[in-house]
Amino acid sequence: MFAIIGILVVFGAVIGGFLMEHGHLAVLVQPSELVTIGGAALGTIFIANPMEIIKAMASGVLGTLKPSPFNQARYLDTLKLLFELLSKARKKGLVGIEDDVEKPAESEIVARYPTFLADHHALHFVCDTLRTAITGGVEPFDMDQMMDLDMEIAHHEAMQPVAALTTVADSLPGLGIVAAVLGVVITMGALGGPPEEIGKKVAAALVGTFLGILMCYGLIGPIASNMTKQADAHNGYLHILRVVLLAFLKGLAPILAVEMGRRAIPEHLRPSFDAMEQACKGAAAAPTAADFAPVATTPASAEA
Repeated sequence: MFAIIGILVVFGAVIGGFLMEHGHLAVLVQPSELVTIGGAALGTIFIANPMEIIKAMASGVLGTLKPSPFNQARYLDTLKLLFELLSKARKKGLVGIEDDVEKPAESEIVARYPTFLADHHALHFVCDTLRTAITGGVEPFDMDQMMDLDMEIAHHEAMQPVAALTTVADSLPGLGIVAAVLGVVITMGALGGPPEEIGKKVAAALVGTFLGILMCYGLIGPIASNMTKQADAHNGYLHILRVVLLAFLKGLAPILAVEMGRRAIPEHLRPSFDAMEQACKGAAAAPTAADFAPVATTPASAEA
């Protein structure tokens, strides 16, 4: 939403300032310059990137026009989901949640959280980690290394479309110069004509440079920056899942593991302890003193 407001402010300020100086808005409407710059930029995208990155780039650009999915409600729901899942593992052993992690869409617990279920990166991150823990024989340190590797690969993939879009943004001023040079060539061929005609052609050539710079620094560059922040936010979200899972696999009770995850949430989005406790009470019986006692996950793994 703020991205849309920002785009309107950028173009509104540029056009408004131009009109304040009694400029003629029609002069800025140069379809040929747009075709030259836009077509060349689109061509560079196809030259430099495979189709999966192009699709991810398009999806990322559309995502910047929507509110961030990582709000306080999303974090609270995630903590609640993890508390339910880990509480079940505490009571029945890790083998007791095997069906939940093997078929999460059919799980009575996971299916109640469609937002989490739709996030395939987070879903696979949690399910694959718990699936590995169920098999047993993996130390928490090694599990942490696996989760770290998973996060690194996911973040690298998320940053590839950002890098591609940043490259396009960097090329736009140069493509604007290309359009301007072509306009100058056309102008030179019309030097014997009326001054008014030459003036229009020079204006059209300068509009090419103007559009290239404006699109770079006023539109495409900021969108790429927004996509970077979204990728970082998703990586931070995975980090919270990692903290909770690792704490539980080290033997902490579910409520303490979830509390550690809550502390890893950015402060401006972090739900209060009371809000988290109320959410967990709504998911299961109220935590008792026994729920805060350490729990060993190794026996459950051995039962598997």
